[in-house]
Amino acid sequence: MKTKTFLTTMLLFLLTVFGGIVLIAVYTYRDTAAQARERANAGHYFIASGLFKDIAAMDERGADYRQRLADLMQTYGYLAENQNARIALYDGDRLVYSGAGEDAPLPPQAPAQNGGRLVTVTKDGAGSAVYVTGRLPAPYGNFFLIYRMDISESVAAWNRLKNMMFLMGTLLSCVLAAGLLALLDRLFRPLAEISQTSRRIASGEYHTRLAVKGKDELAEMAGSFNHMAGEIERQMAELTATAENKQLFIDNFAHELKTPLTAIYGYAEYMQKANLSGDDRRFALECVLSESRRIQTMAYQMMELANLRNDPVQTERVSVPELFKKTETAMRHKAAEKKMDLVFQSELPALYGSMNFLESLLINLTDNAINANEPGSPVFIKAFEYNGTPALSVKDRGKGISPQDLPKITQPYYKTEKNRSARDRGAGLGLAICEQIVKKHKGEMKFLSSPGNGTEVQVIFTTPQ
Repeated sequence: MKTKTFLTTMLLFLLTVFGGIVLIAVYTYRDTAAQARERANAGHYFIASGLFKDIAAMDERGADYRQRLADLMQTYGYLAENQNARIALYDGDRLVYSGAGEDAPLPPQAPAQNGGRLVTVTKDGAGSAVYVTGRLPAPYGNFFLIYRMDISESVAAWNRLKNMMFLMGTLLSCVLAAGLLALLDRLFRPLAEISQTSRRIASGEYHTRLAVKGKDELAEMAGSFNHMAGEIERQMAELTATAENKQLFIDNFAHELKTPLTAIYGYAEYMQKANLSGDDRRFALECVLSESRRIQTMAYQMMELANLRNDPVQTERVSVPELFKKTETAMRHKAAEKKMDLVFQSELPALYGSMNFLESLLINLTDNAINANEPGSPVFIKAFEYNGTPALSVKDRGKGISPQDLPKITQPYYKTEKNRSARDRGAGLGLAICEQIVKKHKGEMKFLSSPGNGTEVQVIFTTPQ
């Protein structure tokens, strides 16, 4: 691109400059030749007129003018030399007089008829010259005068001017070529840097940026490129994180699925091979059914999570007292087993959203709070207004969550308490489902927790009350 731009610009410049020089040279040459023709024509006219008058005067006196023409022409020859010219007079085909001498007469040319003149500019052995040939007026039309004016100096001056113009054009072209190369190098350097940076980004160096210098269009372009590179880096980081989360999901799911399948296979094999009593058989069947229910719960939660990502939310007015009543009904038995109270507090009459999704959200959060809470401590469920928007919160008085675990707790199957019993752990998708529900409602889920101080989950909606 740089080379093409340089060659195209230089070609246009050379055509313009040297084309102009050629036009100027042609114009000045024509002007020089025209002026020379005018001077030669005037000199010829002056001598021819004088010669005609002299011949006519001698003829009137009855003198033999042909015998005296040579002497007469000598005077006109001196006059012509003063004008840097030479003359020759022919009587028909006979040379009467030549300013160059008898041995070097002026070359005769076709004489003009009826007193006219033939003017030519030519180059002969003596240099450049203007020839004017013309017959004398009647009755002396047999005589014709040749006037040769030397213009070699004028042509030489024109040649020097022409050569000077071509030399200046060549020097100017060299200066322009050097300046154009420097300018194009400066203009195309950012493009080269962009190309190099693009290749580095394409090879995986997403942190690479261009240096922004000045406030011109190039700096603006570099800033736009850096913004694009930043977006690419952010999106690649998101894709990488998504891929890692998917792999983590698969790994955790395989690990979670392995435990109940191992238990089911072990108890089934035990029942097949061992001679069990009635109580032992019932215990083994109960374990098989429990682990089967766990696998079934995992499957249902995965289906729910998939549906949440694909299905739109049908918004409606949801009564907060009714939502709390359904949550209490669903979680009352589990809370009673842990000797915990569910404390509901509502400052809002209603929310806008999906009743089924909000019920699932609140049940999941309450279930997590019961699992994490200290035995005998209450769990607080609250609906309130947060900076003009509706919000829900579920708070427990459990062990809390460490700062390094907080960013990861919504990942599927991520566990903050590795030693919690299988019964309390659930299927591992509760908070992931909650996060999807909140996103579907264009809300935000915050976790306020620290070790030893319990955990409060706040769900802040953007939908109006």
